[in-house]
Amino acid sequence: MKLRKEKLETIIDWAKGNKDIKTVLLTSSLVNPLAPVDEFSDLDIELVFDDNTKYISSNDWVHHFGNPIAMIEEIESYFDDKYAMKMVLYDDYVKVDFKLYSIPCFLEEVNQNELCEDWDIGYKVLIDKNGITKEMKEPTHQVSIIKKPTEQKFRQVLNDFWWDTTYVAKCLARDEIFYAKFMSENNIRTDYLIPLIEWYIANQHDWNITTNKYGRLFKKYLTPEIWGKIERTFSGKNKNENWDALFATADLVSEIGADLSEKLGYEYPVKLETDIRQYLNTIQKRR
Repeated sequence: MKLRKEKLETIIDWAKGNKDIKTVLLTSSLVNPLAPVDEFSDLDIELVFDDNTKYISSNDWVHHFGNPIAMIEEIESYFDDKYAMKMVLYDDYVKVDFKLYSIPCFLEEVNQNELCEDWDIGYKVLIDKNGITKEMKEPTHQVSIIKKPTEQKFRQVLNDFWWDTTYVAKCLARDEIFYAKFMSENNIRTDYLIPLIEWYIANQHDWNITTNKYGRLFKKYLTPEIWGKIERTFSGKNKNENWDALFATADLVSEIGADLSEKLGYEYPVKLETDIRQYLNTIQKRR
């Protein structure tokens, strides 16, 4: 954390003396009261230029803050002509994500009816030489708060979950581990299991909580019993382990899905689960 603080101070000093830079913002977790912060948290820096062209085309300036060991540039589309990104990992292991605005594009964002998500999460004005941030709205920090699903959304997630379990079963029966992993980890875990767990947690906290991205804070808000059931949904390379994980996922979805159905007053697809479980058991026995 000391190195990160020193890096930030170096960036601020450089920006103060750089006539091309008019405004500097710090955003993301370091200025979000709802976000966890530790030694691995990045610096998210927004730089606003009279003309950002040469800073986009050249990387010389990123060396002012240390020795980069890796960098990702996202500049080709200029993010719909709004800004460019340079994400830099330095040899002191401090990572800085630079967002490069021109003044007109920055002001276009400022003048929107609502704050963009990156700012609503949290921001702090570090430098404002021309006063162009004075019209910025205050962040609500609400963009990451878990929203209650509609009944249509809830039923869709459950329907799609049970549908996609059949693909995992077929892949395991065919010994197609790559596709089985894609379906179980990409579709099932990311698109269905994570939202269900988020809703399960949020329902217990009056829908006024965030678990951060992709379940980073799940363990903090779940009982050891439920967390243990989640751990059983992960598997390695062994085919039997993957079958066990598939059924563990089905059991978990059934449990938290039924609980949510009762709490939210939504219908749970009991017949769908029964029929798909019979299908999964049949495919497993044929392997």
